[in-house]
Amino acid sequence: MPGEVSKDEVYANSYINDAFLEDENPREDEKDPPPPEEPTQASNKKGLFRRKKKEPKEPVKLVGFFQLFRFAKPLEIILMIVGLLCAAANGVAVPLMSVVFGQMTDSFVESGQPLNLTGNLTPSYASSANCPTMPGVDIESLMTNRAYYFVGTGVAVFILGTCQVMLFLLAATRQTKRIRERYFHSVIHQQMGWFDTHHVGVLITRLTDDINTINEGLGDKICLFVQYFCTFIASIIIGFIKGWKLTLVILAVSPLHAGSAALWSTIIASLTSKELSAYAKAGAVAEEILVAIRTVVAFNGQKKAVEKYESNLEEAKNFGVKKAIATNGTMGLSQFFMLSTYALAFWYGRKLTVDEPENYSIGQVLTVFSAVMIATSSLGRGIPILESIAKARGAACEIYKTIDLPRPIDSSSKEGHKPETVKGDIEFKNIHFSYPSRKDVKILQGVNLVVPRGKTIALVGASGCGKSTTIQLLQRFYDPDAGEITLDGHDIRTLNVKWLRENIGIVSQEPVLFGTTIAENIRYGWENATDEDIERAVKEANAYEFISKLPDKMNTMVGERGAQLSGGQKQRIAIARALVKNPKILLLDEATSALDTQSESIVEAALDKARAGRTTIIITHRLSTIKTADIIAGFSDGVVTEQGTHSQLIALKGVYYSLVMQQVATKIQNLGKENNASESSEDDSFDEEEESFEEDPDFEDNQNNDLEEHGTSQNVSLRRTGSFRRRSSKKKKKKKKKFLKKPADKENKEEKVPEVPFKRILALNKPEWPYLLIGMLASLVGGAVYPCVSIIFAKIIGVFAETDPEVKRQKTMMLSLLLLLIAVVAFVMYFVQGFMFGKSGELLTMRLRSQCFRAMMGQEIGWFDDSRNAVGVLTTKLATDASLVKGVAGSRLGLVTNTICALTIAIVVAFIYCWQLTLLVLVCVPFLSGANFIQMRPTVSYASTGQNAPEHSGKITTETVENFRTVVSLSQEEVFFQRFKDSLSSSYKTALRSAPTYGITYALAQVTRYFVNAAIFRFGAWLIAQCYTHYENVFLVYYAILFTAMNVGYLTSFPTDFTKAKASARRILALLERKPEIDIYSEKGDMPVNCTGNIEFHDVQFMYPTRRNVNVLQGLNVSVSSGQTMALVGGSGCGKSTSIQLLERFYDVASGHVSLDGHDIKTLNLAWLRSQLGLVSQEPILFDCSIAENIQYGDNSRHVSQTEIEEAAKSANIHTFIQSLPETYSTRVGDKGAQLSGGQKQRIAIARALVRHPKVLLLDEATSALDTESEKIVQQALDKARLGRTCVVIAHRLSTIQNADTIAVIQNGRVVEQGTHSELMQREGAYYALVNAQVSH
Repeated sequence: MPGEVSKDEVYANSYINDAFLEDENPREDEKDPPPPEEPTQASNKKGLFRRKKKEPKEPVKLVGFFQLFRFAKPLEIILMIVGLLCAAANGVAVPLMSVVFGQMTDSFVESGQPLNLTGNLTPSYASSANCPTMPGVDIESLMTNRAYYFVGTGVAVFILGTCQVMLFLLAATRQTKRIRERYFHSVIHQQMGWFDTHHVGVLITRLTDDINTINEGLGDKICLFVQYFCTFIASIIIGFIKGWKLTLVILAVSPLHAGSAALWSTIIASLTSKELSAYAKAGAVAEEILVAIRTVVAFNGQKKAVEKYESNLEEAKNFGVKKAIATNGTMGLSQFFMLSTYALAFWYGRKLTVDEPENYSIGQVLTVFSAVMIATSSLGRGIPILESIAKARGAACEIYKTIDLPRPIDSSSKEGHKPETVKGDIEFKNIHFSYPSRKDVKILQGVNLVVPRGKTIALVGASGCGKSTTIQLLQRFYDPDAGEITLDGHDIRTLNVKWLRENIGIVSQEPVLFGTTIAENIRYGWENATDEDIERAVKEANAYEFISKLPDKMNTMVGERGAQLSGGQKQRIAIARALVKNPKILLLDEATSALDTQSESIVEAALDKARAGRTTIIITHRLSTIKTADIIAGFSDGVVTEQGTHSQLIALKGVYYSLVMQQVATKIQNLGKENNASESSEDDSFDEEEESFEEDPDFEDNQNNDLEEHGTSQNVSLRRTGSFRRRSSKKKKKKKKKFLKKPADKENKEEKVPEVPFKRILALNKPEWPYLLIGMLASLVGGAVYPCVSIIFAKIIGVFAETDPEVKRQKTMMLSLLLLLIAVVAFVMYFVQGFMFGKSGELLTMRLRSQCFRAMMGQEIGWFDDSRNAVGVLTTKLATDASLVKGVAGSRLGLVTNTICALTIAIVVAFIYCWQLTLLVLVCVPFLSGANFIQMRPTVSYASTGQNAPEHSGKITTETVENFRTVVSLSQEEVFFQRFKDSLSSSYKTALRSAPTYGITYALAQVTRYFVNAAIFRFGAWLIAQCYTHYENVFLVYYAILFTAMNVGYLTSFPTDFTKAKASARRILALLERKPEIDIYSEKGDMPVNCTGNIEFHDVQFMYPTRRNVNVLQGLNVSVSSGQTMALVGGSGCGKSTSIQLLERFYDVASGHVSLDGHDIKTLNLAWLRSQLGLVSQEPILFDCSIAENIQYGDNSRHVSQTEIEEAAKSANIHTFIQSLPETYSTRVGDKGAQLSGGQKQRIAIARALVRHPKVLLLDEATSALDTESEKIVQQALDKARLGRTCVVIAHRLSTIQNADTIAVIQNGRVVEQGTHSELMQREGAYYALVNAQVSH
C-alpha cells in the first residue's frame, strides 16, 4: 500500500539520522487516493488480471510534466523556483551528514578496540572506576565536535524545509483554484452540442475528483521529489569519492530496486486512470437517479437503481484491487532488493577493509554504504511522488482538454458586432439542421421564414416538427448546418453571442428555478431589477397573490429545481423572470402551460400586453392563443409549409386548418352543445380555442365541409428540448437588497450526528475479517523485520572491531545471510499485506457506497426536500465518505499492528543492552513524535474547517450544469461562475493560511532529529568513556529506538486519517441507521390479494416537511369508487398534485387518513401499494438509456417483453414515431430525455405507466405537451385504459374530464364542491366559474 512505501527507507533514514525525514511523506502517501480514483467495490473473484486480454491496450493519456504548470502565474513560478532551490539544498544536507556519521563511527570503533577482549557485547562495567582509555582517542571531545555539526545542519534544514514546503503549497493552492475555476468556466461556456455528447454526471465528478488529483500532483510532493533527487545525486558523488569499488558494487544491484519502482509507477498510473473513469460512471449514475428520485420511487425502481449503481462500482473495485496487489507486489520486491543490497554491501565491505585497510575503514564503508543506500532510498521515496504526479498528469489530460476546447459559440467572447439598437427584423433563410449527437436525423430541411419587427408570429405543427429547434437556433444554442439567420440584416453568427441573448426574452414550457429565493430567481432575469420591478413582474404574471400568502413572501426558498412549488407556481415565477425586463424579442414556448384557467387568462393578457411593439415568436398547441397573431407559420417535416393570418390559413385548408379541424372534432365529441370550453392546459391544450373558433366566421364557412381529421405527417426526427430557455439578461451582480436576504440560513446548518466509537468503525469492516486477520498477522511479522535489521547492523559494526580476519569473515557471512533471509520474509509479508488489505479495503468501499446509496433510495421524499440532502451534496458524500472510512480500517490497522510489534521488540532489546542510553532516547522520542503530531495539525484543521466547501461547491456545480440551458438562455453564466468562485473561497483561504504552519511543522519534525542525534551520540560517548557500555550497544540502541520512533511517527498520521474517517463514519452510520418515516424496504404491511381501487381522503391535513407553517391541505374529504374516474380541478397550487403524492405515499398526512379499499394506506405494504398505481406526471423524467428500457421501467417487478413494450407505445401513440428512428426502440433518449421533444417524452412516460397494467391510474396533466393530433389519440388511449380502473385525473383542460364520474373542485386545500359535470354546471359555483373563465377567454 502507498503508506507502507516508506518502510523500505526506514533503515537508511535512521542510519543517517534522518529517521523522520519522510514523516510528512508517509502521511501524504498513505492517504487513500482521492474519492474519484477510489474504486468501489463488490465481489472480486479469481483472475483479477484476466480481463486484460478483453480490453484493447490503450496508451494512458497524460499531459506533459511542464504542462501541469501551464496555469502558473509569474509569482507562482518564482515561489516554485525558490522552493526548488531550498529543496535542493535541503537534499544535499542529508548525504553530508553520512560523512560525519562515518567519521563518528570510526571514532567509536577506535575507542572500543582495546576493550574488545572477550567479545562479550553486554555491559561489563558498572562504574567508571579503573576504566581503561585508548591513548590519543578523546571520544568525548570528538563527539562534541560532531554534535556541533548536527546542530548547525539542523538549523539550516529548518529554514530550508520551511521554505520549500510553504512556497510549494502556496503555489499549488493558487494554481488548483485557478484550474478549478477555468474548468468550470469552460464547461458552462461550451456550446449545446458539446453537452449532447457529455454526460452531466461525469462532468461534475471530474470537477471535484480529478482536480483534487491534480492538486495532489502540484503540491509539496514536487519539492520533496527534488529534495530526494538532490539527495540521490549528492549521495552518489560522496560514495564515489569515499570508495568507488564499494559504490559500484552497490550500484550494480540498484537497478533492480529502481526497476521495481518504475514498474510500480507505470502500473499505478494506468490503473488509477481506469479507476477514475470507472467511478466517474458510477457517480454519473447516482446523480441521474437522485435527480429523478420521485420517478424512481413511484415505479418501485429502487432495486434496479441500486443494481445499476453497484454494477458500475464493480468495475472500479476490480481496478482498485488490481492496483493494491500491483502496488504491494512491487513494494515487496523493493524491500527484498534493498535488504539484499544491505547484505551484499556488508559482505563486500568487510572484504575491502581486510584487503585495502589503507582505503577502507569501517567508517568509510558505512559512509559509502550509507550514501548509496540514501541514494536508493531517495529513489524509493520518490516513486510514490512520481505516482502522484503521473496521476495528476492523467487527470489533467481531460481537464485541460476541456479547457482548451474551441468554443465556436462562446457567450464569454467579446468578439462580434453589438448594434446600438435592435429593431427586431428576423429572417430564417433556407435553414438545414440536425443535432450534433444525431447527425443522421434531419430536423430542419430548408426553413424559410420572415418575422417583421414588432410583429407576432406563431409556429404551429405536430410535436417534434422543429418548432422549438427553430428558436434554439435563434438563440444560437446551435448553428445551422446550412443557411443563415439574420437579425436586422446581420447574420446572427456575426453578432456578439451574449449581446444577442440579452436582447431575447424567453419563457419555456418546462420552467427551471434555482435553489434560492423567489426574488433571487426573478432577479436572474435582469441584474438591475429593483424590488418594485420584481413586484410589478410578479403581479403581471399573476403570482403576487400566492407569493404574498407565503410566510417569507419573496424571500421564500423554492427548493432544489423549485421542488417546493407546484408546476403552475413555478411557471408563473418563470414568466415573472421574463417580464421583469422588457426584451426586444420575445420567445414564448408554451409560456402559459401548467396554469389553471383563471391564472392563464390573466397571464395571457399580460403576455399580450408585453408583446405589443415587440417581435414575438410563439410556439403553442393552443391555437386560440395565436388566432390574433400577425403571421401563423405551419411546420411539417422540418419545413414551413404555409404561412399567413388565421383567416388565410383556414381558407388554405392546409396544416393549420387540419389542426383546427381535429380540435373542433374533439370539441364536438367532448363538449357537445355545452359551453364547456377547455381550461388552460399544460403544454398542448387546444381546447380553449374551440370557443374562439366557433365564433370565427372564416372557421364556420369551412366547418361543415369537412370534420374528418387531417393528420399532419408526424415528423420522425428527434427534437431537443429540455429545461432550457428563459429570457436572457445581463450579468447579475450581488446587490444588497431586501429580497436577497435569505431567511433560510438555518437550512445550511451542519447536520449534527452523534460521535462514533472506533469499534463501530472497525465493525463496518467485519465481513472482511478473514482478510483483515491474515493481513494483521502479516503486519505483526513484518513489524519484527526492521528491529531485527537494526540488531544485525549493530552486530556487523561490532564485527569490524575484531582483529582476527577469519572470525570477522565468518561473522559477516552469517549476518549477511540473516539479512538475506529477512529480505525474503519482508517480501512475502508485504505481498500478503497488500493483497489482504487491498481486497478488504475495496470490498469495504464498495459495500459502504452501495449501502449508502441503497439507504438514500429508501428515504422518504421529504428527506430529499431538505437542502442538506441536495443531489450535489449526496453525490459528493458517496464519492468521499466511503473511501475515507476505508483509509482508517484495513491498511491502517496493519500499520498499527506493525508499529506495536516493532515498538515492543525495540524497547525490550534496547533496555537489555544499555538501559541508560535507552532512557535518554525514550525521553527524546516524545519530541520527535510531538513534532510529527504538530505537523499533522494543519491537516486536521483543514479537514474540519473545509468539510463543507466541496459539498457546497458541488451543490452549485450540480445545479448549474444540470440546468445549463436555463443558465445560458438567461445569460447568467458569469453569475453562476461567480457563485462557484465564492463557494471555493473559504477552503482556499484555509489552505493559504495553513501553508506556512504546515511548512514550519514539517521542518520542525526534521530538525528535531538532528538535535536528538547530537544528544544521543554525545551521551553515548560519555557512557563509553565512563565504561558504562560498549560502542556496539550505542549503535544497537540508536537503531532500535529510532526505528521505533519512526513508527510512532507513522502513527501520528493516524489521528488525521482517523479524524476524517470518524467524521465520514458518523455520516455514513447516521444515514444507514436513519429510520425513514416511510420505508420502501419494509416488508411490513398488508398485501391484499385483490385491489379493487376504492379511494378515500378523509379529513386530510397536510403541510410539507420543509414548510411546516404552510397548510397545503386543510381538511380534504373526497372519495372515488372502484372503476370510476375522479377529476380534481382548481387553481394552481391548491393541493391537487399534493393529493396524488399523498396517495403514492411520498409523504404521510399530518392528520386524517387516505385509504385504498378501506385500508388506511399506512397499513399497506408500501411496495405493493405503489405497484397498484400507475403515475403519469406533468413533468416527465426519462433516464439516459434506450426508449425500450424507459418503457420497461414502468414495471420493475418482472421482465417486460418487447411485445408489451410495443403495445404500450401504440396505446400512447408513440410507436410509429419510434419505428421511424434509425435505431427504433434501441434509440437512446439522452440525459433526462433531452434528445426528444416535450410531447415525445410525455408519450413515452404514458407508455411507461400503461405497461404495468395498474389498478389505479393517476394522471397529473398526462396529455400535457402534446399537439392536438397526438393529444386526441392519446386521450382516447387513456380513456380506454381507464375502463375498469379507478382513475384520478388532474387537469386544467376541462374538456378532458367532463366525462368523469366525479369532479371535485379544490380551493385552499379542501373540496368546495363535488359532482358530475352537469351537476356542477347547474350549481353555477366554483366549477362553473372555472368554465366561464375559459369561455370568456
